[in-house]
Amino acid sequence: MNRDLIIDSKTSEVEIALLEEKSLVELHKERTNNNFAVGDIYLGKVKKVMTGLNAAFVNVGYEKDAFLHYLDLGPQLASLNKFIKPALAGKIETSSLAQFEAEPDIDKAGKISQVLTVNQSVLVQIAKEPISTKGPRVTSEISFAGRFIVLVPFSSRISVSQKIKDPEERNRLRRLISSIRPKGFGVIIRTVAEGKLVAELDADLRSLMAKWENMVKMLNQAQAPVKICSELDRTSAILRDLLNESFNNIHLNDQTLYDEIRSFIGTIAPDKVNIVKLYKGKIPIFEHLGIDKQIKNSFGKVVTIKSGAYLIVEHTEALHVIDVNSGHRVRKENDQETNALEVNMEAAVEVARQLRLRDMGGIIVVDFIDMIQPGNRRKLYEHLKQEMSKDNAKHTILPPSKFGLVQITRQRVRPETNIQVLEKCPVCGGSGEIKASVMLVDEIENHLRYLIQEQNENKIRISVHPYLYAYLTKGIPSIRMKWYFKYKKWIAIHSNGAFHFLEYHFYNQKDDEIRL
Repeated sequence: MNRDLIIDSKTSEVEIALLEEKSLVELHKERTNNNFAVGDIYLGKVKKVMTGLNAAFVNVGYEKDAFLHYLDLGPQLASLNKFIKPALAGKIETSSLAQFEAEPDIDKAGKISQVLTVNQSVLVQIAKEPISTKGPRVTSEISFAGRFIVLVPFSSRISVSQKIKDPEERNRLRRLISSIRPKGFGVIIRTVAEGKLVAELDADLRSLMAKWENMVKMLNQAQAPVKICSELDRTSAILRDLLNESFNNIHLNDQTLYDEIRSFIGTIAPDKVNIVKLYKGKIPIFEHLGIDKQIKNSFGKVVTIKSGAYLIVEHTEALHVIDVNSGHRVRKENDQETNALEVNMEAAVEVARQLRLRDMGGIIVVDFIDMIQPGNRRKLYEHLKQEMSKDNAKHTILPPSKFGLVQITRQRVRPETNIQVLEKCPVCGGSGEIKASVMLVDEIENHLRYLIQEQNENKIRISVHPYLYAYLTKGIPSIRMKWYFKYKKWIAIHSNGAFHFLEYHFYNQKDDEIRL
């Protein structure tokens, strides 16, 4: 399978697009100032203990208190609390757990009021980011995720990913981890550890132990609420989990990230280091590689499929609904049942892609076209399961009901990716009133005159819609040429297909936008 990774690094955010067979299947966005990300560890303070919910609300510094259910406390809560109490007082001399006497596990069927009290300081980890009107969901079962393993303090278990099927490989990995695991720590072996040598696993373990040691230092004299330890930013976490030698190309526009990824690829697959390519063009990387166009086609209420069939995607507070329509895709030589099966099989591929692309979570109901034969419903079910197997998020799929509905639950830990595909009217900007379009070029020239004569800008670039670009640059003499004779400066003009028809922006020689 051809897999490409495109990374667009901007000042305020980083966007990562994953392509399979040139088709966009995942889109990740991360703002550089994003707090309360999954994996972050906070020292929080218990604000309320809700015995009816068997849960507590914890202040972690977010505008809404975090939700901590009894089942998310983790069996080692007593050991965790015993450790952090002297750590907060600065009485912990070492981060090692070799001499630490663990407490018995808490009762699985216990009550939250038995283990937590109001105003108690508690160490928690973000399990689900704030979504809509809800605060973050947290857990006290602290863990540190690496590339090959996950480190779990106050545990002694060694678990192996169920996706590693070979019994000999599972036993090999258990033996290796048993030989290097520090006392007092449990380890979960991830799928990507399959076939790895002890040196690679040991390096991963050491980096996670360094995180634990740093967290213990941060606890010294800490006052709740405060962030104690940050997970890797989402960009690095995605690269940690996604990046492997299976990619054909990795395109990015940031020099620092380029050097880091080349170095990383060099360690896991030295012969493929040249798949990492630095883009230096003036046109935005997503537009240059056709990602923007795919984004516009893939988001929105109606999603068309090449054959003519289409999906209608609706969102409610409780669930997502996807309706499959055949459109004009009907083959005369086939009967109704065969046509329905063909459309449904094609739609199943797009449904699986849409769930990954939009990162839709919770309950999803898909209304496929009705099919009478049970064998065809089974084919559809197996095909959908196969397509969804590419999805890393935990999910469950139920067979089609007698009404043709397929119910899916999919893990949601972050807000759904939502891209605005409907644009404002390029002329009125949504107001319903317009200024005379004949004045547009005069307006641009007025700004240009101000920047050159009043602000003494040495180098100016104007970014405009392709139609406006052609209007300004074509002809003899072109409008741009007239500006050159008039102001004795050559004005760089670039086209951007993502702009509205009459949209334009000015940039200085550092490529920073000039706000007018």
